[in-house]
Amino acid sequence: MSQRDVALDLLKWLALLSMVLDHLRYVGFSVDWLYVPGRLAFPWFCLAMAANLARSGAGTASWRYLGWLLLFSAVSEVPYRLFIPNPVTLNVMPTLVLGLLVARCWQAPTLEARCLAAVALLLAALFSSRLMFGLFGVLLPLAMLLVFRRPWYFALLPGLVCLAANQWRVLYGAAWLGDAVAIWGLVTCLFAPWLGLVILRQAGRVHPPPMRRWAYALYPAHFLLLLAVRQITTGPVLHSI
Repeated sequence: MSQRDVALDLLKWLALLSMVLDHLRYVGFSVDWLYVPGRLAFPWFCLAMAANLARSGAGTASWRYLGWLLLFSAVSEVPYRLFIPNPVTLNVMPTLVLGLLVARCWQAPTLEARCLAAVALLLAALFSSRLMFGLFGVLLPLAMLLVFRRPWYFALLPGLVCLAANQWRVLYGAAWLGDAVAIWGLVTCLFAPWLGLVILRQAGRVHPPPMRRWAYALYPAHFLLLLAVRQITTGPVLHSI
């Protein structure tokens, strides 16, 4: 259990690093290639969520986890909109909230849990265009949980779900035209769950700092930090990349 906890902390830190690298594209630098490692962030956060659920089961800890996500969903929205030019979706936290609710309720074989999961899926379907990664993003934590203790090749299932969650017309169109960033972005989406499982199963000897509840604040804080960097490097005018 201690090795799994250490590997889980490593996965969370790597997911955070991937997210920051992805968002550096909005600072004003010409670093579009960072889109590729940025595709690791969301599936690895979903895998970390599945790992926590697999460890704690459908207990009270998962409800506390949900409460923290709800709180920082609200806290993060303003920094997110300040940093991202003309956002068309909410920040990623509401997607994770609904995804956690679906996966957690799947663990509890009760009618109430099944109804709650159905409501979460209905909300995700109705407001898919407003959710980052849409309906398939909400399904990704459950897909991760279903294959968590299965052989590595089962990771193809969440890989396909992750690919569907990133089904943006521009991305697929660019890949069809041979754009290298788009092609590698799609490949990364497909194999990100498998790579995350490898980290959880093989990285027990690495000892990163434990990522505790304070880490929730890193999500809104990194938007404010990168916003300050953009203001310093490019001035007050926002640049859409």
